[in-house]
Parts: sequence; structure tokens; C-alpha cells
Amino acid sequence: MLRGRKDVNDPNLAKNEADSPSSKHVERTVNDKGDARIRLARPYILAMTVIVSIGGFIFGFDTGMISGMLEMEDFLKRFHDLGVQPDKNLADPYAFSNVRAGTIVALLSIGTLLGALLSAPVADTFGRKICIIFWNIVFIVGMIVQIATETAWYQIAIGRLVAGLGVGGLSVLTPMYMSETAPRQIRGSMVASYQLAITFGILISYIINFGTEAILSPASWRIPIGVGLIWPVLMILGIFFFPESPRWDFRHGNTERATATVARSYGVTQDHWEVKRELREIRLKFEAETAGDKKWHEIFTGPRMAYRTLLGIVLQALQQLTGANFFFYYGTTIFQSTGLNNSYVTSIILGAVNFGMTFPGLYVVEKAGRRKALIAGALWMFMCFMVFSSVGHFVLDRNDPTATPTAGTTMVVFACLFIAGYAMTWGPVIWVVVGELFPTRYRTMCMGISSASNWIWNFLISFFTPFITSAIDFRYGYIFAACSFVAAPIVFFFLEEHQGRTLEEIDTMYVTHVPPRKSSRWEPPREEDLVTAEKVVDGRVEGVNV
Repeated sequence: MLRGRKDVNDPNLAKNEADSPSSKHVERTVNDKGDARIRLARPYILAMTVIVSIGGFIFGFDTGMISGMLEMEDFLKRFHDLGVQPDKNLADPYAFSNVRAGTIVALLSIGTLLGALLSAPVADTFGRKICIIFWNIVFIVGMIVQIATETAWYQIAIGRLVAGLGVGGLSVLTPMYMSETAPRQIRGSMVASYQLAITFGILISYIINFGTEAILSPASWRIPIGVGLIWPVLMILGIFFFPESPRWDFRHGNTERATATVARSYGVTQDHWEVKRELREIRLKFEAETAGDKKWHEIFTGPRMAYRTLLGIVLQALQQLTGANFFFYYGTTIFQSTGLNNSYVTSIILGAVNFGMTFPGLYVVEKAGRRKALIAGALWMFMCFMVFSSVGHFVLDRNDPTATPTAGTTMVVFACLFIAGYAMTWGPVIWVVVGELFPTRYRTMCMGISSASNWIWNFLISFFTPFITSAIDFRYGYIFAACSFVAAPIVFFFLEEHQGRTLEEIDTMYVTHVPPRKSSRWEPPREEDLVTAEKVVDGRVEGVNV
């Protein structure tokens, strides 16, 4: 923590802070806890969090929706095999093949991958707000393509591909907009609300699927898709009431609007020392960025950037490799195979646990720290998947699951325990960490690539899960357990502790090679002495080994 506490009630604070170079060294802990509670409770901040988080809700809703649709009778009859009569000799003539089920589910992830990669340069050019509107419109188009389908299964798949473009763009822009606009004291919680919105979207889609799955007409699957059109419309309408990111505004010459946005976010006047401090930070970073051309290769050749870029890619991949989407994409199908009477109800329980336990995650990300949360979460998920998979393979009677009801119940319990651990740790914390990991000079490019890593593994898991489970049944979970176990030492040895740090201090920790295991106790220098990536790139810092 920085030393040199200042009295926030001093009326001369703003003037002195602006006039005195030494006074730029402001104590970050002054009323941080109190300020965070007050600012978080303000209607403006709450409204911004709700509206922008709809980007996560959209992704969650689509994820949960397809899980239930795959088992709906009318959906199966229409799309099981175009133009071919069902084989009466099969026990389940309308069952999807592994290829068709995997393609329908996984094409969303291909779209999200492309959307995540395209969103970064587009957002830098046209702004975060305009691009949020654009990607919502793309998602709407994809949903309309799906709801208009009659019998062509590939039209459903194409619609999910287009919708995925929108989801991918929003997966980058939602955390980015929040991290660039939120007050620093509650930045972690606001960015983590993206994951909370994902879990809420999954839960709501499960409930809607439960309400429509008994309908024997196309309404059973068209109603969930139709409801999915509501959320992007709400986000488009809501985002009009909020300003552009202050950092984007400043870089495009709108300094007055940037100042007003920062002041409004903090709930103070434009001459408040907190606003001046934030604007000075934005200005210094902007000057450093414009001092030289920014090239794509710098995300690997810049100061400690190869380390951070690869770390972001690995962390986002590991979030998928924990196996959470194994349940979210195929939960209804999985729990049917355990002999449960109504797997839709079980999915609702799983979704409720996921949503409910994300609330403690908002507390954990700010209070326990990023490293402790991720390490504990990884070990917890390892244990849960080991039990789930062992019971599923060695105890459950897969030919007649009703003969081993205790095994099915045990698997559901440990699936819920797994989701609880994921929702508190790896679900929300990874989005926060990746949003903080990169300097502003490279943030949009690196976040796009990191998110692309997430979506690549999302696709691989969603597409190949039917094939793998057919071959090795519930032993598939051992793969996810191993990945969770490996994730713990990766976090311990490579990730710095970001809790309570400004973005510049986080940058300095990586550039100056602070040992990750000691990073929680690291004392940063004065603000003007911080060694950031921008300063090193521009040759303004001597003797720094990067």
C-alpha cells in the first residue's frame, strides 16, 4: 500500500493535489472501503452494472437454452435428420448423432471466437458504446435466423454461428467497458458482475425450458429463442443512457466528456482530487501510447508482454478446461443418463447453485484476493470432478441407472458442489484478472486474443463432448479434474496478486519482475515513479530488465 494518508475532507485537497508534484502520491486506502460501499449503492453505478452486464446474461441465456432444446420432442423430430423417416428399429429414433449435436452446440463458439477477435480493432476505431450496440444487433439477427427455421437443422447451426459473433464481441466489450469506466475501488466487483449475469442467464433459460419442454409443437423451442430476443433490445435501449468509456473519449479528443464521465462514476465534482488523479493517469498513458506506433507484434515483444499475453491465454483456456460447460451445454442430457425422472429440474437446481454462489464470488474477488481464490477453487473443483467421475464410472449402472439411485444422487450433489466452487472463483475471477493483466497500450488486442482462447476451448469441449462421453463415459471428468489440478500451481507460480492495486501498479509488478508469491506484500513506489510498460517502450526508464 502507498503511504502518506490525506484527509479527504480537506477543502484544499483538490487544489494542492493538482499543484504539488509530491502530493500526487495519494494514499489509496483513504476511505476506500467506505467509498466503495457508497459508490456501489448509488443508482447510477447500479444501473450501469445491470445494463452493461446484460452482455453476459445474453451469453448465459443462450448456453442454457440449447442444453434443454436438444431434448425437446418437436426439436428432435424436426432436426434429427432432414428428409429421412425415423428408423423404427431404433429405441430412440429421434436422437441426434454426435456430429449433429456437436455442430449445433459448437458453432456458437466458432462465432464467438471470430467476434472476440474482430471486436478489439473495431472498438478502438468506433468506440465501446457504438460497438456494444452493433454486436447486440448481430446477435438479434442470429436469433431471428433460428426462430424462422422449419426443418433445416443447418439453419439453426448458421443462426447460432451468427449469434455467436455478437456474443463474442460482447464478451470482450462488456468487461472492457466496465474496467475502463468503474471506480477503482469496486472495479473487481463490477467486472465480476459479468460472470454473475452469465449465471443468471443460464438459470432463467433453464426455467423457461422447463416450462416449455412438455409442449409438443414448435412453440416448445421457439418460445425460449423468442425470449432471447428481449435481452439485446434492453441492452441497446439502456446503453443510450450511459456515456462512452472515458479512456476512449480522452484518446479521441473529448477530454471534457471524459472528465464528466469520471466525475459521474465516482459521484463527485469534476475538480475533485480523485477525478484529477484518474484524468492525469489517462493522459500520461495516452501520451506514452502516442509516442510511438503500436504494432501487433508488441503484445509479445513489449515489456514483459509475452509473459502476460501467454498467461492471459492460458488462464482463459483453463477456465474452460475446468469443465463447467460440460454441465451447462449438456446438463439435461447428462442427468437423464443418471436415471433422474426430470433432468430439467436438476438443471434448474444446478443453475440456481451457479447463480447463487456467484454472489459470494463478488465478495471473494475483492476480499480474499485473486490468487487465493483461484488456487482454492482449482483444488476444490479437482476434488469434485474426481468423485463425480468415479461414481459415474464405477458405481452407476449405465444400462439401468434406476437400479443405482444413490449413485445418481451423489453425482448431482458433487456436480452442484463443483458449480458452487466454480461460481465463487474461476467463473468471475478470471474475467477480472484478464481485464487487469494488460497495460492500456495493448489491452484491446490482448483481451481479444485471451477471449479467443476461451472460445476456442469452448468450441472444442462443446463439439467433442458427445464423442468422448460415448467412448469413455464419465471418465471424461478425469480430464477436467487433471486440468483443475494443474491450474493451481500455474496461478501460484505465475500470477501476481492484483487485489487493491491500480492498473499502473499491476503493470509495474510485471515489468519489474515482482515474484508472484511475494506480490501481495509488495510496496509500490510513488505514482510518478511507477515503471509501466508504456514508459519502457518509449525508452523513458533505464536499467529495467524486461
